[in-house]
Amino acid sequence: MMLLLIMAMSVLLPTASFAAETTTLGVNGTTGSEESASTPIPDSFGRDTPRHTVQGFIKALGENDYLLASNYLNLSKSDNPTTVVRQFKQALDAGGRFQPDLQISNTPEGNLTDQLPPNQENVGVINVGETSVPLVLERVLSKQGEQYWQFSSETLSSVPEVIENTEPTLVSRYTVDSLEGKKLFGYQMADLVAALTMIVSSFVFTYILVWLLYHLLRIAYPRVRGVPLPLPNKVVLPLSVVIMALILSEVMVYAGVSVTLREPVNRFADIASWLALTWLLLRVIDAIFTRAVNLSYKKNYTERVSILGLLRKVVKALLLIFAVIVIFGNLGFDLTTGIAALGVGGLALALGAQKTIENLVGSVVVVADSPVRIGDYCKFGTYEGTVIDIGIRSSRVRTLTRTIVTVPNGDFSSMQIENFTSRDMFRFFHQLYIKRTADIDVVFKMVKDLDEFLNEHYLTNQEWNQVHILELRQDSYVIQLQAYINANNVMEFYDKQNVVLVDILTQVKKYDVEHALPTQQLIVNQTDVASSKANSEQKSDNDESASNASKDDDMANRTDGSAQHARDDMDKKQDKHHDDAHNIDLDKDHRASKDKKTAASPDATATKKQHGIKALREKGRALKKRKFKHTKRKFGLSIWNQP
Repeated sequence: MMLLLIMAMSVLLPTASFAAETTTLGVNGTTGSEESASTPIPDSFGRDTPRHTVQGFIKALGENDYLLASNYLNLSKSDNPTTVVRQFKQALDAGGRFQPDLQISNTPEGNLTDQLPPNQENVGVINVGETSVPLVLERVLSKQGEQYWQFSSETLSSVPEVIENTEPTLVSRYTVDSLEGKKLFGYQMADLVAALTMIVSSFVFTYILVWLLYHLLRIAYPRVRGVPLPLPNKVVLPLSVVIMALILSEVMVYAGVSVTLREPVNRFADIASWLALTWLLLRVIDAIFTRAVNLSYKKNYTERVSILGLLRKVVKALLLIFAVIVIFGNLGFDLTTGIAALGVGGLALALGAQKTIENLVGSVVVVADSPVRIGDYCKFGTYEGTVIDIGIRSSRVRTLTRTIVTVPNGDFSSMQIENFTSRDMFRFFHQLYIKRTADIDVVFKMVKDLDEFLNEHYLTNQEWNQVHILELRQDSYVIQLQAYINANNVMEFYDKQNVVLVDILTQVKKYDVEHALPTQQLIVNQTDVASSKANSEQKSDNDESASNASKDDDMANRTDGSAQHARDDMDKKQDKHHDDAHNIDLDKDHRASKDKKTAASPDATATKKQHGIKALREKGRALKKRKFKHTKRKFGLSIWNQP
């Protein structure tokens, strides 16, 4: 958008190419001593280039200034300027067709690559019936040394022959009498009504025709190709405008609309056609790239998605820039200065947006080199996660905590990226710790048998299978197990790893070895133990003496009624003895039942353990039956491709 704004401002600064200031008839607008002798003197009527001559002549005809219009014709001294201009206008109204403004040369030398002499320029043709007269300009040298372009005398000499073959136009035949001689905005009312009628009728006709053709194609295309029509129905309107703009010029010529109105209408019709064509191409580009993206997803070429997204935006930007240049050229602006200003503005913009350009180049590098693709789990810098988008300026990665990290592509392309999704197999790497009390011969035989067992296991491949004693520690032997397992994702690898681990532990049980557990050592100072024991004994003696003294005091106070209390105490002791006997029997029964369950529990535990191992082995056999292939990765924004 900034680029388009700068370009629009740059092309609006210069004045229109045909805005030459006219002076009094026959007076040359020279600048005298202010101009150097080497600088060409501009023509006072704006006839310096072929395009200016055509535009100035049509402008003079539109103002009905036939005397001014005669200055654009190469007349002889015997010709009547007003009569010749009137006849020339009549011939142009009957069948004159000028070339579009952009096709007419805008340089003082004219187009030197055509087949005409250097001093002649073809700008159109007059077709009336079977008569065809080319509209040729010739470069004239005045007595004052000025060079300018005028309609050639050969073209003007053929005009009377064209007029003899002309017939009344449709506009002149069907014009209402009340509109005769009336003008609006400097144009004849009859011509304005006719032009408006033809514009509306042409648009309605072309829209209905294009709509019918589109729906017929929408029905026939699937029957021929077997797939739906890729173009959306949004192309109907812009395509109708393009076709209408192409046929409108011929319709207006056929109807006999005045050339003074026809040329401005043709100019704006060209602008409308370019706008509609740009709109149509944008729709087509969207349809093409959408189909390409869907095809990339279908064939699992996810790395192409980012390339297609970037290419789509670049193509659209170039198309819009080209359309703006052409539209302003049709409006009559000189684009040379505008393009130069655009280059300077683009350079200034590039210097001020170095980081943005760096990120843009980084996005191209990331897409072209493809260190990661959308859906890959990767690690870069201090972050790791799943790539969910690779844009023009930055890339987005979803981490394991479900947050999104946005990384500028300039930095992302220069980082060391570890792609976990690209691995073709998973590493099985574990260690066993066996107590040093085991016999070394038994340990060595166990290592040898485990190496053979791991090499022949149905879930491992032949990439690297090895079991060896890695380290001798004070309390254990460290046995390292190394292998590679084929798996399509980390979840499948974990399932297969469980099976391999259980099978290895089952093999270790066959040998007279024990797994080493972490040990701890407690160091106690004997002096501290002895002093602590003496303090505790002294404290217990003090407590016992205090208790005896309190008992003597209680016995003295409770002399009365001791017999009754003694009888009560005897009764309570008998009841308590009876309850204790009953409780002892219940505890015996509880311990007996607990002993029975304990006696039966080893068999139940063993049975349950055997069932668990059996189920795990069955799962391993099912994983073995699953055919492993190195297929292309499917697109998915999953975090399960983690290490």
